[in-house]
Amino acid sequence: MRTALFLAVLALSPSLVSQAQKNTVPKERWSNEKIWYSPTFRSEGVYGIRSMADGVHYTSLEYTDDGNAVVKYAYRTGEAVDTLAKSSVIYGGPGRIAGYQFSADEKQLLVSSDQEPIYRHSYSASYHVYRIGSETAGQPLLTDGAKVRLATFSPAGDKVAYVQDNNLWVVNLDRADTPVQLTTDGKWNHIINGASDWVYEEEFGKDRGFFWSPDGQYIAYYRFDESAVREFSMPMYGTLYPDPYTFKYPKAGEINSEVSIHAIDVATGRKSVLARVDGDNYIPRIMWMGATDDLMVMRMNRHQNKMELLRFDLGVLAERGQPNEEVLLVEEAPTHVPVQDNFTFLEDGTFLMTSMKDGYNHLYHVRPGKSDKQLTEGAWDITSVQGYDAKRKVVYFTSAIKGATQAHLARVDLKGRMTVLDETKGTHGVSWSKTFDYAIHNHSDADTPPVYVLRDRKWNVIRSLRDNAGLRETLADYAVSPREFFTFTDDAGEDLNCWMMKPTDFDPAKQYPVYVAIYGGPGVNTVNDSWGGTTYYWHNLLCQEGYIVVSCDPRGTPKRGREFEHSTYLQLGKLETEDFIDLAEHLSAKEYVDGDRIGIQGWSYGGYMTLLSMTKGADHFAAGISVAPVSNWRFYDSIYTERFMRTPQENADGYDDNSPINHADKLQGPLLLVHGSADDNVHFQNAMEMVDALVAAGKDFDFFAYPNRNHGIYGGNTRLHLFDMMLDFLRENL
Repeated sequence: MRTALFLAVLALSPSLVSQAQKNTVPKERWSNEKIWYSPTFRSEGVYGIRSMADGVHYTSLEYTDDGNAVVKYAYRTGEAVDTLAKSSVIYGGPGRIAGYQFSADEKQLLVSSDQEPIYRHSYSASYHVYRIGSETAGQPLLTDGAKVRLATFSPAGDKVAYVQDNNLWVVNLDRADTPVQLTTDGKWNHIINGASDWVYEEEFGKDRGFFWSPDGQYIAYYRFDESAVREFSMPMYGTLYPDPYTFKYPKAGEINSEVSIHAIDVATGRKSVLARVDGDNYIPRIMWMGATDDLMVMRMNRHQNKMELLRFDLGVLAERGQPNEEVLLVEEAPTHVPVQDNFTFLEDGTFLMTSMKDGYNHLYHVRPGKSDKQLTEGAWDITSVQGYDAKRKVVYFTSAIKGATQAHLARVDLKGRMTVLDETKGTHGVSWSKTFDYAIHNHSDADTPPVYVLRDRKWNVIRSLRDNAGLRETLADYAVSPREFFTFTDDAGEDLNCWMMKPTDFDPAKQYPVYVAIYGGPGVNTVNDSWGGTTYYWHNLLCQEGYIVVSCDPRGTPKRGREFEHSTYLQLGKLETEDFIDLAEHLSAKEYVDGDRIGIQGWSYGGYMTLLSMTKGADHFAAGISVAPVSNWRFYDSIYTERFMRTPQENADGYDDNSPINHADKLQGPLLLVHGSADDNVHFQNAMEMVDALVAAGKDFDFFAYPNRNHGIYGGNTRLHLFDMMLDFLRENL
């Protein structure tokens, strides 16, 4: 660690392991009630912080006696300097602010309330416009109080655009006009204007489908024609005749939406079609290129192994009727090109972006007409970009430069001069002010809850924010098992990252059962040197019960470069299962492991891997818990599945050879299969097909369904019920 001041902060927060060692006789016992259904292990954080434009103040939502309020604070002191808006004033009485956004001049707030979630990102809400400092109630966006989606200020703050009934609308705030409908063909399960369809939202991570131009003249928006996409229905229980919830869901190899990008002149209503793709191509991103009238459109083929960046000049739209189109960049890969948001547009017409084209995810300065300049390099990946400090010409980012189990912050200038901000092992996160003068820095490791401090641009500590002393004090009364990181070499010669937690009364002369906790799929690591929260507490409960807990990141997981991450291409499940079998063999060779009592558990992709490990690896795993699993990739969505597998029509063997339903006859040990009936992501169909295959094979197993629960399986008593059931299953079968 470079900063002595930060060492002083950490000196106040010794690891929980050292504290636990001092408590030879813990007073308390872990329980699912404490973990999932009480505030016993509640942690502190720094949440909901929004930097203001001046970079020296931020805002946060704070509770009040009669609701909540948007409060303005000074970064340096942490003192409240103003209350910008109170819910009681905005609503003229009781009410609560759910979310808010500033107008560009920070003189108005667009406040949402009564949010109703739709899918993972999307929701509808009621909106009010409030002028900061006014004692007059906020103006409802719609006089009838209807809920809308994605309401957004224009750059001048005089208009708000939003989506209602799958159409794009705009309301002029200055004249209190009735809303103007910009599109008219929107229809549920047919046409969407200004928002995304289900699969774009889930797999490209965006539900917003419209964007104001920097000068407010145009709105660029998506139009989805999902008329030909097949529908999927889920019964929603709770009524005498359950109503089906029906939505468009393109499964692997099936028809996708046709997508087009339009620009509309808000004043005249004149529309232009900029780009159009059929269902065998995608447009994952559109974005205005800085403060210009240029719109960048990212276009990809269905295999997602070719990405084009197109530039449309809307500055000539009025005189020519159609913007110029220019290809800025084309990137291809033998597997797939990752979709990312790490674009920064510079004043000289160049831009910054990340790419894996050299085998690792690095930062590039793209200069159209010239060769690209690579700003970072090495056998490590950039995992996220925090932003670009235009004044000092520096990019801030997070990377795996110290290894895939670590997350370290760094910066690089446009000449490629890079500095790691903090060398301390573990996981680092940061939230910068808009001017990059202040940073809220958090750090944790596998044994230490997050510590939050405020730093200046030179990375000096200004003050401590949160140190989770209360949580550490609570945990001092419990037996806490440390995570011991290790690697082992699989049969293919790859070194795989793992960790192990041993029972707190561990005796190397005894033999213990093992609980292998996994995910194992693209985009997710479980072997992280970071605080694990409720999952870590659950694993400590298992250690208390006498289990060794192990996790492993097999081939195909991220932060180790393209070759490792994309090694499972066209055969999801095959290499990962081999690696988990190799892990079981590695563990069985240890004298303190009972090789006949190795179990495995996972959720989602981890549930899929559990099913394969319990069937293809039946000789190595004695029991398994599979939650919300994919049982056949033919049942999952087009964008995710085909990114790694291509279509079933092209790669039938890849789909079938590693589908658990085709290996049900191999099951030997006890299996608990769990799924939510209203899972819009991994459909309940996956569980039903697996049940059918197991029944056909004459296999005994346990199955449980949670009515009306989605992929997260939560709400009310649900999580406590689930983990109590899992614990009972382990006690009986492992």
